[in-house]
Amino acid sequence: MKRFFISILTVLTAHAMMAQGWPANYGGVMLQGFYWDSYTDTNWANLESQADELSQYFDLIWVPNSAYAGSLSNNMGYHPVYWFDHKSAFGTEAQLRSMINTFKQKGTGIIEDVVINHRAGVSNWVNFPAETYKGTTYQLGLADICKDDECKDNGYTPTGAADTGQNWGGARDLDHTGQNVQKNVNAYLDFLLHDLGYVGFRYDFVLGYAPKYVGQYNKTAQPQFSVGECWENYNTIVSWLNGTKQDGAIQSAAFDFPTKYNINDVFSTASNWSKLDNSALATNSTLARYAVTFVDNHDTGRQGESPLHANVEAANAYILTLPGTPCVWLSHWKGFKTAIKKQVLTRKAAGINNESQILTKQASSNGYVLNVQGTKGSVLLVLGTAEMPTGNWKLAVEGVNYKMYVSSNVDISALDNVKEDAFDVPACAVVNEGETCAFFEAPTSYTDVKCWAWDSANNYTGGTWPGVPCTKVGTNKGKNVWKWTYTGTLTSQPTGIIFNGSFGQTDDQPFKNGGYYNEAGALQGVVTGIRPVTAATARGPLKVYTADGRLLQTIPDGASVSEALDGLPHGLYIVNDKKYAK
Repeated sequence: MKRFFISILTVLTAHAMMAQGWPANYGGVMLQGFYWDSYTDTNWANLESQADELSQYFDLIWVPNSAYAGSLSNNMGYHPVYWFDHKSAFGTEAQLRSMINTFKQKGTGIIEDVVINHRAGVSNWVNFPAETYKGTTYQLGLADICKDDECKDNGYTPTGAADTGQNWGGARDLDHTGQNVQKNVNAYLDFLLHDLGYVGFRYDFVLGYAPKYVGQYNKTAQPQFSVGECWENYNTIVSWLNGTKQDGAIQSAAFDFPTKYNINDVFSTASNWSKLDNSALATNSTLARYAVTFVDNHDTGRQGESPLHANVEAANAYILTLPGTPCVWLSHWKGFKTAIKKQVLTRKAAGINNESQILTKQASSNGYVLNVQGTKGSVLLVLGTAEMPTGNWKLAVEGVNYKMYVSSNVDISALDNVKEDAFDVPACAVVNEGETCAFFEAPTSYTDVKCWAWDSANNYTGGTWPGVPCTKVGTNKGKNVWKWTYTGTLTSQPTGIIFNGSFGQTDDQPFKNGGYYNEAGALQGVVTGIRPVTAATARGPLKVYTADGRLLQTIPDGASVSEALDGLPHGLYIVNDKKYAK
């Protein structure tokens, strides 16, 4: 009997641990695998095609709500109509299942963006569909809509209880006090986990209903991971976390918006370093387990809230040193991939996890020093121009305004395998010597592209919004390539850039000279030192390499670059140490 009792106790304890919102001592890193309107770039098939690379660095990937939201184009899914039909603007349900399974086989779990605060009707405000799952039909009606929802003023009579949180005007607020809503939500979450294969949930707009319902739903569903979007201040988020408790245990993590706000205050100017000591989840030893840290996301980036510009790389180094679970935004991954790869590997090499101990954190007038103990060693992050502490440290990765070190016992040999990421530079993207410029790849429907570039003291594009027209220089894979070139005399480089026109405008982005930006404004790579073949002078001997460094041929003395590339297909080549676009 005693052995039986202990076994039962062990099972119950393990069950309770799983129910607590986010694993203890978790060393994984998360990727937000989309940005606003990234339908083409992050459709399920395209994400799946990157599984080999992404799974080397990310243990979790958060994707948009995959349930059908009434349209298969230009719809991010935040007003879902169906809960059990998962075709969307990002792909078919079959493609979704394939993507989830491919990542699962490589050890990476997919997090679903769950929208249960509100729901949209099929053809009017309130006609929710009937759906069947495991032989049971589920449907919501007027009795499941909060009685104070705005539909009451538009010809409908909702009869649910009063809203237990904030109102959302874009769709019908659901009454989570009601048994039918709870029954529907529980079935939906079961379907996500046990049919589609998601490993956890990112709960959208959790301020829209009382936190205890997230706790109840998670206690029933048992996701491995749960994080709430409680877009608020420190005290409100702590209150929300405590509000999810079931049987005395917090049932969900939360996005660490306080850390995000501290990052905005500090990294926008590379000053005010003491603000990194303001209250945050990740720096609270009791709450760090439930902190999902981030630098930007689809909302803060889309709204142009983030003023980080040139310090994006340093800000990511900060969250990848802190306790908590860091969530890297896809736009930052694409723009700073090589550095972020090294930062992630450094974190993992030292064994930093969501409950790691902060050994020291010290602000000075010119920087900040953060030292965090992992299971395999410690990471020391030196921000700005702060004085390097004494000790036996070795440099892992560095960039603008940061250096990331590890203790001497940490094996960082894996960083040696990280190579500078190349991107497919179209032949029309040419940067002449001494030129300050940027490129924008956009759909052919974008016919009036302008550029706005700036730093804290100057504007480099005319001084009057919306800036100056760009020049269409060619095409690449069915899209037009536009170029902005600065024509004045530079005393410094811009730090930020936006492309705009009748299509709207991109997000604020860090400026990099020769930067190649996609239609969402995300930096894809940098075109550096590329010269048109026609501008090349005669030289020799010449060694001709492919763009990835493979030697093609050696040309004797007296030949020109044009002659050296004669007969080769159009593309990017390296001749001796210079890049040329043919």
